[in-house]
Amino acid sequence: MQSFGVYENYYTLNSLSDHPPSDIAWIGSLQGFLMFGGGLVSGQLFDKGYFRHLIAGGSVLMVFSAFMLSLAKPHNYYQNFLAQGLGLGIGMGMLLMPTLSVASHYFRRRRALAMGIIIAGGSLGAAVFPVMLNHLFPRVGFAWAVRAQAFLYLALLTISNLIMKTRLPVTSKKPVDMRGIVADIPYTMFVIGAFFVFWGLFVPYFYLQLFSSQNNLPTNIVTYGITILNVVGVLGRTVPNSLADHFGSINVALATGIVTGAFVFLLLASKSVAATVAFAVIYGFSSGGFVSIIAPVAATFAKNINEVGTRIGLLSFTVAFAVLTGSPISGALLHSPQYYWIRPVIFSAVSILLGCALIIISRSMQVSRKGSWKV
Repeated sequence: MQSFGVYENYYTLNSLSDHPPSDIAWIGSLQGFLMFGGGLVSGQLFDKGYFRHLIAGGSVLMVFSAFMLSLAKPHNYYQNFLAQGLGLGIGMGMLLMPTLSVASHYFRRRRALAMGIIIAGGSLGAAVFPVMLNHLFPRVGFAWAVRAQAFLYLALLTISNLIMKTRLPVTSKKPVDMRGIVADIPYTMFVIGAFFVFWGLFVPYFYLQLFSSQNNLPTNIVTYGITILNVVGVLGRTVPNSLADHFGSINVALATGIVTGAFVFLLLASKSVAATVAFAVIYGFSSGGFVSIIAPVAATFAKNINEVGTRIGLLSFTVAFAVLTGSPISGALLHSPQYYWIRPVIFSAVSILLGCALIIISRSMQVSRKGSWKV
């Protein structure tokens, strides 16, 4: 999903050029919505012991959908929407929460760092795919470029199915107390805050390559801008999580969120190679840090190990609606072909900083509850 900006650029300028950027953004947004939103179901199923079923089923659906995407014809929007938005999105939704939650079976003291390393794989993949796709689209065409991506999915997911397993037994078959979780005010306040941060966070991921193209930057920076964003994100998803084990997960989430919201405005200044690289480095690190830290934060609210998957899943389900609507709203504000870039940037920054304000409230409640600043 983080490399969807490559598809956004390709579709806008080529195979779906008869559709505005906001329509195209719905493909990536639906994919993100189902990836995060599916966590509410997959998280509960994980807590009930269905880890293996989720991993195998999600892998099959993801590979199948990728191959179906390669068969999509130009200017047939619904084909891209069904394969890339719906099919891949559901497959990702089955995989994401079990993959994160299984870390809680092996780590407790360094859980945040472990989850950060796992989710850093998303940034690593999103650094590889833009380079691969941008080189393959003009050389072998859309179909074989997407098939190459699908074969890579097949290889990596096969390895995942062979080596991943749970460690702790399911200690209770009783349903998780959803009412008690929702009534946990500090947790609920954090979830709402995370919603607003995610509402604006992915705007640069979707539109950086298009922004670079519109400002006539060199081909190499257009091609590698998203890659730089995601390469730095690998560090952003591990270093802050390492600090979280020492300074508290919510504290680190706040720091990365505030930096992300403040530096969104750098996108408007990214009209040169140096400025674009600087933006990609700063934003990639801070936004990657926030994305990776929210799952450990949700886990800290859990009263026992059997709530971890459900709390992470409920958080993911909520922010899924932000991912679903944030980028299309920004695309509509952008208003192609005029491209009013100030509008989506302001929307992104205000949303992120509002979310951080709500997380500050959540943190103060947790400090009062636990009697420690390290939350």
